[in-house]
Amino acid sequence: MNRRYLFFCAHGYAFDILRPLGREIERRGDSVAWYLDEGCPDMLAGDDRRLDTVAEVKAYDPTAVFAPGNYIFDFFPGVKVCVKHGYAINKRGYASDTHFKLRGWFDIMLTFGPESTGPFKALADRLGYFAVYETGWPKADALIAARRRADGIRRDRPAIFVASTFTKSITRLRELYPVIERLAATHAWDWHITRHPKLDDPEVDRLYNDLARRRDNVTYYPATPGPDVMAATDVLLCDASSIILEYMLLDKPVVTFHNTTPGPHIIDVTDADAIEGAIERALTRPDDLMQAMRAYRDRQEAHTDGLNCARILDAVDDFIANRRGHMKSKPLNLFRRLKLRYRIFIKPLLTRNQI
Repeated sequence: MNRRYLFFCAHGYAFDILRPLGREIERRGDSVAWYLDEGCPDMLAGDDRRLDTVAEVKAYDPTAVFAPGNYIFDFFPGVKVCVKHGYAINKRGYASDTHFKLRGWFDIMLTFGPESTGPFKALADRLGYFAVYETGWPKADALIAARRRADGIRRDRPAIFVASTFTKSITRLRELYPVIERLAATHAWDWHITRHPKLDDPEVDRLYNDLARRRDNVTYYPATPGPDVMAATDVLLCDASSIILEYMLLDKPVVTFHNTTPGPHIIDVTDADAIEGAIERALTRPDDLMQAMRAYRDRQEAHTDGLNCARILDAVDDFIANRRGHMKSKPLNLFRRLKLRYRIFIKPLLTRNQI
């Protein structure tokens, strides 16, 4: 039986998360199509199947719709699956992690390890309108594959990967610039620098593009590069982005600047002058740091066998066979539903009538 799946993308980071799942779908002989919501950058390849309208989605009639975000169109057919766009690291340092905030859109919540499975299962047991499956994150499969490809490759000098979150009160990419500029000039290190796809800061682009033009040991990526770029580096320098967990899946150490939830799994500094020494220590991969990092990583992502995408599709099959039709009704969500319908159905008509 050929199954049809739909990828619902609201942000640019969705593509890297869903690509490994798409490959597993195609490996099984099933079909996948993409729907890009308003404002989502178009990062589709020429051979990707694109659905542009609600009518096209309904005609396609997907078995399941996967969304790496907090919402989905409830009027789309198929099982609604929340993939999440990252790990539950509570980057904002709130008393209650917003990773576990529910909005009532989904039939299935995918979880990745004890840190996310326990809280979501408790919510599912209490509310009853969604099922929880611990499968691992789909992007982890791509990171594990990149790690395997990079094993045994030796480089002439260390390479540092730099990334940040997009939250304005937390991102440190501007503050890091003078440090990186100095270290790029004084150390035999290569630098691979990127910004979060949701960080809208032209000045950051200008500064790092200029640095990359001036120094041949600096490369700047306005969009987050693929896992192979990350796997070819030795240390991550970051603030509080969930990319920290992605990097840890490569079994590499992390240095942070003003992390919101520091701990023994990272080397966190709050003085810019301490960044150089922190990177130098991380490059030695000290045993205490690596052991703490691995323990923290494994609580977040319990599945590093490269089979997360297979587990996700199996979970959808199990839900259809055993759970669908036996769940409580989702919350009415009336205001959110009306807002979506206005944006998708009413607003375009009003715009056309004004032309």
